[in-house]
Amino acid sequence: MPSPRHDTLVKMFSDRPQLAVEILRDLMGVKLPDTPLIRQEERTFNTRNSDDIEVDLIFTLGPPREPAHAIIVEIQQGTSKDPRQLARYAAATWLLLGCDVTVLLVCPDHNTAAHYARPIESGLTGYRLLPVVLGPDGIPAITDPQQATANLDLAAMSVMIHGKDRKVVEAFATALADTRDEHAPKYYEYAYSMAAPEIQRLMEEIMTSTTWPVYSPFAREHFGRGLQEGQAKGKAKARQKARQKVKRKARRKRQPGWCCSC
Repeated sequence: MPSPRHDTLVKMFSDRPQLAVEILRDLMGVKLPDTPLIRQEERTFNTRNSDDIEVDLIFTLGPPREPAHAIIVEIQQGTSKDPRQLARYAAATWLLLGCDVTVLLVCPDHNTAAHYARPIESGLTGYRLLPVVLGPDGIPAITDPQQATANLDLAAMSVMIHGKDRKVVEAFATALADTRDEHAPKYYEYAYSMAAPEIQRLMEEIMTSTTWPVYSPFAREHFGRGLQEGQAKGKAKARQKARQKVKRKARRKRQPGWCCSC
């Protein structure tokens, strides 16, 4: 069953398809067609046996009717999936779209990354798939706020993998506070959802001890509670002032020479 980390990673790529291209081309050194055209495709298709195949995400580069390249993004957090299934995904995509296919596996733990990094024998003579695996070793520990600002997606993944290092979380939070990206709160939610509990606690500590914006569920809860308490105190103070005003008016009525027009 998909986990919050799995769903968050899928959403990150889905929200910004260019991320898959940037990881493959800039981080992993994979040669891809030089085109600004990229779009997300339907991720469910079937084989001649009418078995539905559903990948996490699939993107195409190039014109819709003549794609130049396809990228399948799979989030793997364990080794239960038969590696040959990945070869099947690539073959089915090639048959469907008629273009070359790269399978990008994002694996947050070392064992899973090592398991899928080996060449996959499909069982069909001459067809071997070598997936591109982004594991923990491939995700840098970003401690420079400027670098984090330049790539908030990768910075969020850096928190997921390296968040026990306080400098990584501080760089990420500083980047969010300084960036002009209107989607900054979304990236905090990404990092928070993907992080382990101890990293979440560190994020909460940093959030509540600084003036950084309120993003995380923890911070929103405490910010909201403080806001409600402040509003309640304000209303109580207003009621007290109103009562005092009524009492002063009542005392004036009892004083000699009081007039209602005063």
